[in-house]
Amino acid sequence: MSIAQHLYLAVDRARESNCEAFQIFPGNPRGWKTGPFAPAEVVEFKERRLAAGIGPVVIHLPYLVNLAATTPRVVEASIVSLKDAVAKAVVLDAEFLVMHPGSHGGDGTDAGIERIANGLREVLKEDFGHSMLLLENTAGAGNTLGSTMTEIGSIIDEAGGDGRLGLCFDTCHAFAAGYDLAAEEGLDRTLSEIDERIGLDRLKVIHANDCKGELGSHLDRHQHIGEGHIGLEGFERLVNHPSLRDRTGIIETPKKAPDDDLKNLEKLRDQKRG
Repeated sequence: MSIAQHLYLAVDRARESNCEAFQIFPGNPRGWKTGPFAPAEVVEFKERRLAAGIGPVVIHLPYLVNLAATTPRVVEASIVSLKDAVAKAVVLDAEFLVMHPGSHGGDGTDAGIERIANGLREVLKEDFGHSMLLLENTAGAGNTLGSTMTEIGSIIDEAGGDGRLGLCFDTCHAFAAGYDLAAEEGLDRTLSEIDERIGLDRLKVIHANDCKGELGSHLDRHQHIGEGHIGLEGFERLVNHPSLRDRTGIIETPKKAPDDDLKNLEKLRDQKRG
């Protein structure tokens, strides 16, 4: 949901789209500077959210954040941006923050994971309130990290296994990375791997997006629910799986028409049994 014009309008937009939970960026998703939230806007945001009964609220970090970067200034800027987002989450009473693990820039997986873990240990010195920082799995293109549950589990372990760290599971990214969510056995194997490498208890948010690319294509292209290679049957199994039924779902599907969100949410809810 956009925070354009006024922060609290995100709540109104979420209510108009019939959302039970919503995600925001703290500012320009492709920039570093987000600026502080005005105190009056924060108060209005929290009051409107309470009145609407909407939650959890998820804050997505800007795309430039890269703790695995080979350039020290990018790592430092990423840490500053993360700390700023954590402070905003505390002020807004947002339950979750989501970040992409980043790219190792050609240095290799082990070096990248070590840099991410070092950055996370620095950020974890901050007061998180009741928020959690979730690492989002990626499609695995180029030098990006986090396309496997093993890599995300290793990052969390290297950062000390802090209880404030968890997983945001993106279905499009997972499928593009080779996790066959279109098949029942594929979903079961994926969840078993999450449980073994990370722990299902750390999976807090699902980015529910269909995938334009084929299985294992590493193509990060989100598609409307049921119109990609995961398909409606895949999402039916996903939203009804006993291990996932109580997880928060966020859609990041294309927005080309005003009612696209409503249509995608309706499709997902139509798959839910009971």
